[in-house]
Amino acid sequence: MASSPAPSAVPATRPAPTPPLRLGPIEVGTPVVLAPMAGVTNAAFRTLCRRHGEGLYVSEMVGARGLVEGDRTSHTKASFAPDEPVRSIQLYAIDPDDVRRAVALLVDPTRAIGTRSHLDADARPVDHIDLNFGCPAPKVTRHGGGAALPWRTDLFAAIVREAVAAAGDVPVTIKMRTGIDAAHLTALEAGRIAADLGVAAVALHARTAEQRYGPPADWSAIGALVEALDGRGVPVLGNGDIWEASDALAMVSRTGCDGVVVGRGCLGRPWLFRDLQAAFAGQAIPAPPRLGEVADLIREHAVLLAGHLGLDVGLRELRKHTSWYLQGFPVGGAVRRALNQVGSFDELDALLGSVDRTVPFDETVRRQPRGHTDRPKKVALPAGWLDSRVHGVALPPQAAEIVSGG
Repeated sequence: MASSPAPSAVPATRPAPTPPLRLGPIEVGTPVVLAPMAGVTNAAFRTLCRRHGEGLYVSEMVGARGLVEGDRTSHTKASFAPDEPVRSIQLYAIDPDDVRRAVALLVDPTRAIGTRSHLDADARPVDHIDLNFGCPAPKVTRHGGGAALPWRTDLFAAIVREAVAAAGDVPVTIKMRTGIDAAHLTALEAGRIAADLGVAAVALHARTAEQRYGPPADWSAIGALVEALDGRGVPVLGNGDIWEASDALAMVSRTGCDGVVVGRGCLGRPWLFRDLQAAFAGQAIPAPPRLGEVADLIREHAVLLAGHLGLDVGLRELRKHTSWYLQGFPVGGAVRRALNQVGSFDELDALLGSVDRTVPFDETVRRQPRGHTDRPKKVALPAGWLDSRVHGVALPPQAAEIVSGG
């Protein structure tokens, strides 16, 4: 199984600039997508990342049913910063009707009138919708959602078809894993189905749901998907073990994919998007920030979170980010513990002001995983889920032919 390369694996000569990524009417100058991450990629984090470089910045996963039924948590997750140039949202659904109604609401917020949705009727429509078929969390897969869903090909096709139809001119993409486990792989078949149903791109996290986030990503699976979709005109995006800009260049070179999706690599390091923009433009990678610059980023992130979620909730949300920001920096256990309990900007400023701003970034932790580090674990599935590839969803003739390989 291929792991992400060490920086030395990338040629010393700079590559030619990489073409932009096109998703329907959207052009992404740097072919980089921020992976939707629950509890992380809210409007505040997306804003911070956007300030560092070009890319497509996707919201955290939002449940389609919660959105149409007016769940306030779903509404908060579906909110955007006023200056976001591309409003990109990821939807999770296990029912075709739910995804149809949610997409219709997102592309035309005036539909919120007379419903229980908390979306503003005068809100700007979304510009891009991504469908989640990659989440390995038991609370998702045990209902047949996330990475479990593509196993039932008719259900998968029905959800993709309804989303694409309801979206109209708004591009729909999918993000998936290689399969449930090594014995139940789904990516190639799901990729072909989605491409034939009109998605604008297919992103592949090169691990199975069973592998979670533990073993190295198998980049060869991304190359196989590129090959499988050759000639269909649908971009393939690779995801898995992008810890630094050189990894992104290596992934594109090895697999032929059209761009990369970045998840855990940017936790505590929003400047990764600056590095990626430089790398894909064929430019030199800037030096990493010193501790003082990182402290300023923490403060900036806190302001954005407080503006998005309110002071109390925002500072509570900041706490998990501080350990990622300070990974490898010698700030001391007392400061780390205090930052994990910070409750005001006065406290935050005092703590950040106590660090040695001249300390350089520790290169030894550049490739150290952050966020999820779960080891392989048997996937929680509905009873009898693997007994059949057919869910019993009625499909129109055209979609039925696609599912059956016609």
